Amino acid sequence: MIKSTDDSIVQTIDGVSFKLSAPFDFEFLKEYGRVFKVFDDQDSGNICFGLAKGDERYFLKFAGAPTARSTCPAEQAIESLRSSVPLYRALRHDNLIELLDAGEAGAGYAALFRWADGICMGRMYEEDHAKFMAIPIRKRVKIYADVLKFLIHVNAQGYFAVDFYDGSVMYDEKTGKTTICDIDFFRRKPCVNDMGRMWGSSKFMSPEEFQRGAVLDEVTNVYTAGAMAFALFGGYSKEENSWTLPAGLYVTAAKATSDDRSLRQQSLLELWEEWESAIKANRLGEC
Repeated sequence: MIKSTDDSIVQTIDGVSFKLSAPFDFEFLKEYGRVFKVFDDQDSGNICFGLAKGDERYFLKFAGAPTARSTCPAEQAIESLRSSVPLYRALRHDNLIELLDAGEAGAGYAALFRWADGICMGRMYEEDHAKFMAIPIRKRVKIYADVLKFLIHVNAQGYFAVDFYDGSVMYDEKTGKTTICDIDFFRRKPCVNDMGRMWGSSKFMSPEEFQRGAVLDEVTNVYTAGAMAFALFGGYSKEENSWTLPAGLYVTAAKATSDDRSLRQQSLLELWEEWESAIKANRLGEC
């Protein structure tokens, strides 16, 4: 079913409605199962579907459709999604959403993942974000440890995290599992800023991610990790003054987000050790 609105159309599949800028044939989705959820409010050029088939559920990311928000041409969205597939294979991790398959589908390109339950930390999902920030402190401490371990893993595999922000993090309250759900723009090291302003949410980006020609490395990701700490415990920045953990942990996160990269911890492992030392000193390690 397709209905027109002022500047977009509403299309419905399996009783679930979503917006596009023009009609698109999603008949190929039947191969993957029944649609039970659609994520259409993306600026990446992708549209994503929750699909159920028998007892299994899947998350399918698709590029090639005329999404409502994106100004990205379909061909560019397809190439970006295709180029992200090797990242999910190279960076397999207990906390990374599991890629099952990828390839041409319909009139575009699809990446199929195992469904991950959870609420998203991202501020763009207001209801989920409110629930996320209501998670008890000790559990958020555990979530942050999972994020740090994942970033350490990424670095160890020779990659640099680009566009890693609150919308990349999910948490399942029933199982206590943290899931990283989006690494599409991560890059191989060594990495140099070739864009000026890199992809990403500015609150999680270091100064060098705005400077064309700047080296992007592990110390850059130390900043990202420190910004994630403020997002979880301190209102997204040092200036918002809503830090909810002891002062020693604030000092560690503030050091990580120094504009002067020479003042930051010089590795993610150093940040991890300083953070864990402060966690143990304040007996916050048990969930």
